[in-house]
Amino acid sequence: MINIRPFASLGHADHGWLDARHHFSFANYHDPSRMGWGAIRVWNDDRIAAKSGFPPHPHRDMEIVTYVRTGAITHQDSMGNKGRTGAGDVQVMSAGTGVMHAEYNLEGEETTLFQIWIETDRRGAKPGWGMMPFPKEAREGSFQLLASGNPDDGALTIHADARVLGATLKGGTSLTYEAQSDRHLYLVPSATVRINGVEANARDGVAISGEERITIEAEADAELVLVDAR
Repeated sequence: MINIRPFASLGHADHGWLDARHHFSFANYHDPSRMGWGAIRVWNDDRIAAKSGFPPHPHRDMEIVTYVRTGAITHQDSMGNKGRTGAGDVQVMSAGTGVMHAEYNLEGEETTLFQIWIETDRRGAKPGWGMMPFPKEAREGSFQLLASGNPDDGALTIHADARVLGATLKGGTSLTYEAQSDRHLYLVPSATVRINGVEANARDGVAISGEERITIEAEADAELVLVDAR
C-alpha cells in the first residue's frame, strides 16, 4: 500500500514566527484518520522565522528527531546540553523520564526543518541528546542511516525500533530500498518523485506498508527523508 497525503491536505498552524504543517494530528489539528503511522506519532514540517523559536517546554517518553532542511537550529536543555544543528544535519532527543528544552533559530534567515516523534521502546529511560553532521554529498543516490535503535551502527541512537534515513537524487535517477512488508514507512520528498510508480509531489507525505521493495524515481533533483518503523 502506498498512500499519498498531499501537502495541501496537511494540518496547518501559522503563529507568525512559526508556520507549521502537520502530517499527523498535533496540537489543535485533529484528524482521527491521521493519528500516526505505526510507531511514528508526529511529523511536523516547520518554518521558523529568523531570531525566534520554541521557548523552554517539557517532554517525556518520546524519541524526537529533528532534521534541518535549511538554516540552523540551536538546542539547549535542562541536562546542560547546547548545540547548533545546520542544514542537512540531525539531532535526536530521548525525552525519557522528562526533560525541558528550547529550540531557537538564532540565524539571520528562516530555518526549515522536520520534527519527527517516534514512540519510545524504553519508557522511563534516562533522557539524552545528541547531534551529528551528515554531509549531503555522502548520500547522493543512496539512503544514509541518520538515526536508529542500534547503538553500534555509527548513526545517532534512539530508543525505538526505527531507522531514520536521508538521500539525495539527481533528476532522472532512481534508488531502491529493501523493506519489510510488516513495517511502516513514511517518506517526504523535496520534489516530485514516483514511488513504485505512484507520484508524490514536493513535501507530500507518503505512507507505505505491505511493500518488500520500494523504487523511488526523481523527476528533478530531490532530497528524501524516510522513517522505517515498526
